[in-house]
Amino acid sequence: MSTAVVFVESPPGLAPLVDFTLDDVEGAPGLHTLSSSEHPEIRLFVVDAPVYLPWYEPHFGSDAFSSVGAADQEHTDVLVVTTLSDGAPIVNLMAPMLVNRETGAAAQVILDDDRWPLRAELLPV
Repeated sequence: MSTAVVFVESPPGLAPLVDFTLDDVEGAPGLHTLSSSEHPEIRLFVVDAPVYLPWYEPHFGSDAFSSVGAADQEHTDVLVVTTLSDGAPIVNLMAPMLVNRETGAAAQVILDDDRWPLRAELLPV
């Protein structure tokens, strides 16, 4: 499935890009590609936090939800960027992405809670 995602402001390191497409990776439930609509060669892999990180429960302020036009977490998806480091998948828990399920509005939220590292090993589910 392909979903249009529009960031309220460019994610860090991707300025000035805001328009993206979120596509499921076939055969890997909860794994997606997030590709720039303008420059499809710019692509990130993201995972659904509840699927791969069920213990991950960062606190989002109401301003984070309102920035994507959502009332609360029940109306948003929480995604985290995943990359490879020394052949092992790692995730960025410090900067999750909130995506409004209804509108596709998105924001990358930088957490100020030091419990959530920038690079955490993604353990098998």
